[in-house]
Amino acid sequence: MKAAKKTAPEKARARPKAAPKVGFVSLGCPKALVDSERILTQLRAEGYLVAPTYEGADLVVVNTCGFIDAAVEESLDAIGEALAENGSVIVTGCLGAKGNIVKQTHPRVLAVTGPHATDEVMNAVHAHLPQPHDRYTDLIPPQGVKLTPRHYAYLKIAEGCNHRCTFCIIPSMRGDLVSRPIGDVMQEAENLVKAGVKELLVISQDTSAYGVDIKYRTGFWRGRPLRTRMTDLAAALGGLAGKDAASGVWVRLHYVYPYPHVDEVIPLMAEGKILPYLDVPFQHASPRILKAMKRPASSENNLARIKSWRQICPGLTIRSTFIVGFPGETDADFEQLLEFLEAAQLDRVGCFAYSPVDGAKANELPDHVPEEIKEERKARFMTLQEKISAARLKHKIGSTATVLVDAVSAKGAIARSTADAPEIDGVVHVKPSSALKAGEFATVRVTRSDKHDLWAELSP
Repeated sequence: MKAAKKTAPEKARARPKAAPKVGFVSLGCPKALVDSERILTQLRAEGYLVAPTYEGADLVVVNTCGFIDAAVEESLDAIGEALAENGSVIVTGCLGAKGNIVKQTHPRVLAVTGPHATDEVMNAVHAHLPQPHDRYTDLIPPQGVKLTPRHYAYLKIAEGCNHRCTFCIIPSMRGDLVSRPIGDVMQEAENLVKAGVKELLVISQDTSAYGVDIKYRTGFWRGRPLRTRMTDLAAALGGLAGKDAASGVWVRLHYVYPYPHVDEVIPLMAEGKILPYLDVPFQHASPRILKAMKRPASSENNLARIKSWRQICPGLTIRSTFIVGFPGETDADFEQLLEFLEAAQLDRVGCFAYSPVDGAKANELPDHVPEEIKEERKARFMTLQEKISAARLKHKIGSTATVLVDAVSAKGAIARSTADAPEIDGVVHVKPSSALKAGEFATVRVTRSDKHDLWAELSP
């Protein structure tokens, strides 16, 4: 039977309804970025579209940071901008765990959740922007939605932290350590590699403590038993890289506290299974200040450890962060820190002047250091580190290196060596760039250096 011709109203009713659109603002550290990726993946799985602008969005989700005062201010400003430009805003992330600061500052927000709260965010989205009737899970790639470039991704292995460092409020916002099942971590890593990711950046609040909360329980991956432990995870991830991590898949370890068992991953680096790179947040060198900070592994002889690590893996790159001007820090404590820096010869270093974060126990300590002294110490610290960095990079002139290309333009390519994590370390400027592609490896010869970066040309 021939179908009857539809009238105009019937045509309008038959027209599929446009999928609702959600705007997204992601602030903060890589751990928060992974939270954002999980929420975006769930949004796409349920048929929502992601809007690139405030104007094109039906509502906006803002993932916030609340660690230090500057981050709180940035997050509150971002929420205010989203409210002004769109009007319908859901807030999630660490700032949402800091009492009522969001609602007090911006009472018009639709909902507020804490960090790693995908279900709570989705419930809020459903309440204010009902999900489409149809699901579109076939449109979601196995690796999920990523906010990083296609060739690298953050692999979060745990949430929270069991430590109570006096300058930090992360446990109050993200809770105690909860390790992800190792089989889930490995499956995610494998999906990422299959999707073309060339670099896996392993992150958590305390990567060395992976599995402590579940007593290193044995899990399974590909039908084989595998302990939930950093060393076992690193070895398994190294297996995804093939025979040579320097030109297959890079595995980079971040936020590694210097517990004794960290020594076990150094041979994996020497063998080329994972990158010869350790991000170890030492924070200070004075035993008295480390005790006041309540730092884990504060009694370790870190200079001896560093020497031992470099004997096993001479090409090891060590990155760290430090705090100067911590309450009670004397001139002698600071000089001890400078002496450590000179002796350790660390490759990549960040330095922060102590900031009295709301809720941190360190605020209650006596003898706070005046702001001008904090800044003077920070400047002295960074001047010394710049000299160390410049000298260490100068030694690389004339050497060849494998680099991962991040971007290519007519002016040249921006790449990174095994010593360079994205966004926090230096880069390698490569010319000519005509034969290079973003997301691919290349072999280069280093021709010059400065305090932070290298310049190189393609190796024949």
